[in-house]
Amino acid sequence: MTESRYDTGMKTRKEVLGSEHVERALARATEFDADFQRIITEMAWGSVWSRPDLDRRTRSLVTIAILAALGREELSLHLRAAIENVGVDPHEIAEVLLHVAIYAGVPAANSAFATARKIVDQLASESPEATKTSQEHSA
Repeated sequence: MTESRYDTGMKTRKEVLGSEHVERALARATEFDADFQRIITEMAWGSVWSRPDLDRRTRSLVTIAILAALGREELSLHLRAAIENVGVDPHEIAEVLLHVAIYAGVPAANSAFATARKIVDQLASESPEATKTSQEHSA
């Protein structure tokens, strides 16, 4: 039996963002925005993020670049997810943000670097391994 786009999306969404985050988002859904949660799950996660031609690391880095360029608040969520759940190294994020500086502007990259540094520091305080990675790349 073929998995529905919603089921595929939910699986991918939880793997990338973390089950706890997704469950909190779904629990906060109301009658007003429940359809929006379904659309996000089906379209973003079930259709785009689940496609086979780009791996999750690449999709995460592309997403980070786009959110940074647009100055979107979801950047923090995707930075944390990329490091914790996808295995992206903070150094790779810094490289992506350098591209953002050139192609989207220094103010966008400056804001994104500040957000990324905050996330990397939070993760470093939560995990000795993250601390090692953070210190290696800030030296």
